[in-house]
Amino acid sequence: MRWKLKAADPEQVQQLADFLRQSSVFPKQNATNADVLARLLVMRGISDGLAAEQFLTPSLAQLHSPYLMSGMKTAVNRIEAAIERKEPILIYGDYDVDGTTAIVILKTAIELCGGAADFHVPHRIRDGYGMKDDVIEEAAAAGVRLIISVDMGIRAFAPADTARRVGVDLIVTDHHLPGTDGVPNALAVINPNQAGCEYPCKVLCGAAVAFKLAQGLLERRKAGSDLTRLLTSFMKVVAIATVADAVPLIGENRVFAKLGLEALRSAVNPGLKALLEVAQLGGRPLTSGEVAFRVAPRMNAAGRMDVAQDVVELFSVKDPERAREIANRLDKLNAERQEEERRILEAIQTRIGEDASLKDAFCLVIDGDGWHRGVIGITATRVVERYGRPALVVSRDGEEAHGSGRSIAPFHLLNALEACSDLFTRFGGHSHAVGFALQSSRLPELKIQLDAYARRHLTLADFEPSLNYDAELALHQITPELFQLVSRLEPFGVGNPEPVFAATGTRLMAPARVLKEKHVKLKIAACENREQGTENWRRSLAFNAMGWRMAERVNQEQILQGDELDVAFTISHNDHPDFGGLELSLRDFRRRQAAADTSQIAVERAAQS
Repeated sequence: MRWKLKAADPEQVQQLADFLRQSSVFPKQNATNADVLARLLVMRGISDGLAAEQFLTPSLAQLHSPYLMSGMKTAVNRIEAAIERKEPILIYGDYDVDGTTAIVILKTAIELCGGAADFHVPHRIRDGYGMKDDVIEEAAAAGVRLIISVDMGIRAFAPADTARRVGVDLIVTDHHLPGTDGVPNALAVINPNQAGCEYPCKVLCGAAVAFKLAQGLLERRKAGSDLTRLLTSFMKVVAIATVADAVPLIGENRVFAKLGLEALRSAVNPGLKALLEVAQLGGRPLTSGEVAFRVAPRMNAAGRMDVAQDVVELFSVKDPERAREIANRLDKLNAERQEEERRILEAIQTRIGEDASLKDAFCLVIDGDGWHRGVIGITATRVVERYGRPALVVSRDGEEAHGSGRSIAPFHLLNALEACSDLFTRFGGHSHAVGFALQSSRLPELKIQLDAYARRHLTLADFEPSLNYDAELALHQITPELFQLVSRLEPFGVGNPEPVFAATGTRLMAPARVLKEKHVKLKIAACENREQGTENWRRSLAFNAMGWRMAERVNQEQILQGDELDVAFTISHNDHPDFGGLELSLRDFRRRQAAADTSQIAVERAAQS
């Protein structure tokens, strides 16, 4: 793996460090680490002092006015009219975490304002993705005159026409990218990505767009001290969706994630409390990683494996016993999802191992008969992680096929699908994630066209594994004070990755310890000749370095006590009462075998200056 030091303008770093040392948001006793924090902020596009203070101290005051979003005033006026006239409202949402939490947010806000809202979530297998004409027609027949879509609808041209035909006002709220044909002919379309919308944050998830509509409504009808309390309460759900949908955790999304994760510590909603309990996360601050890997998968399991409306009921139920029952059901569905994902992934790995054309493909398209459509998206993610190239996983069901795709950073997957749009009966998504349907007979064409497109837009270098690290640190610089500063950059995720550091010339002080047959713990210290000039006790500092899923590699490379290593790592804290403290989480390591091998970091650093 090639290591590369991220670039940061030295002058901007120095200016920001000087500002931070004088800022009230920076602890004065930690002035020696101002340069490190300034470098991390500059690499995240934050070089202005005021922007740095806002980044380090997110607050509700940093939320944009919802009325900056096109269509907002029309939508809020129509919902208010429905509330005043006591009209029933139908919320039409997607079946994933983003969609179901969007329903919860908007339904709760409408009810708090005195309205009545029901919801519809399509079944992933029976109904598929998107709005359907028959649902709209049935709602109209039942007396519904207002339907609000959440996390869907930006390409729902036919359903919008159906709504007009049957006398239903349709408000579309979505975050997916509009197509080349513009937006549907609805009463109002709320999407920061639509042409002409000047809303400052373009990367909201679907639940966040629904929240902005809820915020606009609440500002009209719940002004005063109640508004702050209500918006803070909604942050918990918005944070889960924001993290789960992997949108960049910058700008307004950072406010959602930071405040929401903090508020989850004191969850009072019976369903939310039960969900955190089954995930073994109750009563303490949560990280974005814990939400992404322990909370969101359980919520997603309802839509993937069964009926997503269970998630809406979980957040709506008042009885703690019923809440625990639903949470346990989601936990069981998630276990079933994991097993199905494992089965499909094994089949894919076997296929790639046997098929030379797949080994050489620039864009992997792999199909299987009857693969569970609820897990092919997350399976595509695993394929991308393992093979480092764009991947589409397709489930064939007779003459129809449904697929999900995930991508790598240099490859815009939605643009790739646009280039062969005539193959699909439907498709949509983002640069890094798509969903689609097509006739099974067209799969061979899809494989040929996507691979050709990928070869025009990618090179072999795009597939080479690399590690971009933020800064070099000597081991004596890793202190509790530095850890506290780095922690202020949380929550980490897309757009705000956890900082990775590199330390050169460390020594393995004891034999590697293998844990649970797949992890490894190393004890490392600085080589003495690299720490001259520091205090004696600093020279002897040793750190535990956890190598998650690295046991096999350590064994293969025969890493032994006394070996000198360069290590790339993140800084973490072990909270164990007996042997807790600062520790390193390894991202990579390499043995220092010769002088020529040890010069790579210096060469790359010089190239960046």
